[in-house]
Amino acid sequence: MSEPLILVSTSGAVRTLILNRPAALNSFTGAMHEQLLSALNDAADDLAVRCVIITGAGRGFCAGQDLSDPDMAGADGSAPDVGAVIERRYLPLAQRIRSMPVPVIAAVNGVAAGAGANFALGCDMVIAARSASFIQAFSKIGLVPDCGGTWLLPRLVGRARAIGLAMTGDKLPAEEAQRFGLIWQCVDDAALMDSVALLADKLAALPTKALADTRLALDAASMLDYGQALVLEASMQRELGRAHDFSEGVAAFMQKRAPAFSDR
Repeated sequence: MSEPLILVSTSGAVRTLILNRPAALNSFTGAMHEQLLSALNDAADDLAVRCVIITGAGRGFCAGQDLSDPDMAGADGSAPDVGAVIERRYLPLAQRIRSMPVPVIAAVNGVAAGAGANFALGCDMVIAARSASFIQAFSKIGLVPDCGGTWLLPRLVGRARAIGLAMTGDKLPAEEAQRFGLIWQCVDDAALMDSVALLADKLAALPTKALADTRLALDAASMLDYGQALVLEASMQRELGRAHDFSEGVAAFMQKRAPAFSDR
């Protein structure tokens, strides 16, 4: 049997998924999409998992779509239906990441290009190695940013930088990506996975349901006016305030002890 395209491991409450096509810079194929979505669904369904890390094998994170994959072959030699590939592969992937019941960290260990860049940016937090880079490569092949890129980029870096990155397709080094506010943190290459593990353990010990709802609230608020956002906050606080983790957090604070959160 061939080696899995997604390597899965678990340490405590943290599940790690490794994109495993290193010879092709972990570029996406239909088969890899299927294994990745399945692994994400398994992590979402496993109540023992409280944080997910996604990284790439070898020297890259993900170079985007593999243009030689059968997914990109048009019928009878005709042009491929790229929109169908987006609908069948990338839309479910992006929506799965944004609906995960636990925090998701992208550990970007090398180049993240095209859909690979926007897949990483769609995760809750991105930590990149100093040698890593982000490339909106779409304009170079006559396409627009996908895998959520058109939504993510202007919200992360503003319209001017989003248009600049998308139109030029220039490489953005990890240090500059952090300065732009595109990613959470840039660290030395040798420190990448240790830094990610520390963050994952920290998030896994926090109230997971509240963290997932924080993502939901922040994303929703970007499309609401101020009053509507206040109403949404009240609704979410009503639900969370009745849950175990709120009472446990308050009790731990009053008793000056470490909390034991369990909601998910």
